[in-house]
Amino acid sequence: MDKVINSYEIMFIADVSKGEEATEATVSKFVSIIEANAEVVDVAKWGKRRLAYPINDMPEGFYTVVTFKSAPDFPNEIERLMNIDESVMRSLVIKLEYDAAEKKAKLVEVAEPATEEVVAEEAASTEE
Repeated sequence: MDKVINSYEIMFIADVSKGEEATEATVSKFVSIIEANAEVVDVAKWGKRRLAYPINDMPEGFYTVVTFKSAPDFPNEIERLMNIDESVMRSLVIKLEYDAAEKKAKLVEVAEPATEEVVAEEAASTEE
């Protein structure tokens, strides 16, 4: 039987009250756990943002979104680990209905010709 691999996305908010070094350590800790147990497609560090409502009397948090592909049991484990860690204020894991790696490859293909056209147009305008 084939091994089932699904695409997932996890967003978590890290506590910023202990300083930038502690926040970066928390983010890198969980990204490295995900990298060790899954195929990471994309890591988007949204940065420090104001929360819609205070969580644990804190108005700000560091948002990170990681898109990855893994076996179905890993998302439950990473969510459990984030719930244990006090430096993670909130986390949410969702299963994607599409293959995240294929979608990213298509986006890269679409972006590459567009940048080549812009470079060609800039070169043509400088020659004139």
